[in-house]
Amino acid sequence: MMDRLKRWATALKRDTLALYLAARDPRTPWYAKAFAAMVVAYALSPVDMIPDFIPVIGYLDDILLVPLGLWIAMSLIPADVIEDCRNRAAELSQRPTSRAAAVAVVLIWIAFAALIGWMAYKEITR
Repeated sequence: MMDRLKRWATALKRDTLALYLAARDPRTPWYAKAFAAMVVAYALSPVDMIPDFIPVIGYLDDILLVPLGLWIAMSLIPADVIEDCRNRAAELSQRPTSRAAAVAVVLIWIAFAALIGWMAYKEITR
């Protein structure tokens, strides 16, 4: 049961990314792009129609609305576009990530912010 649920969640995540890619694909009709963009925005938004802290029904929108929206949006998009986007989404989700690179980027941003702060301090104390 848990294995099946994990596969479903993984497919849902892949299909959300595929729908995002399809919304940006020039082969997708404009009305499908608009609907797909709304579904992806809702799926990735931290704001839900029914807040998650409400017991049981708080997760209904995540369990029902997102998959329903994905299904409708994907039915509006040509099958070859969806297939291409699913393949690209699978490739993107399998890309290796580097924690060291993430730490380096964060440290660069902190150093940059410190430099700007130091320059602003020097300018103010003149």
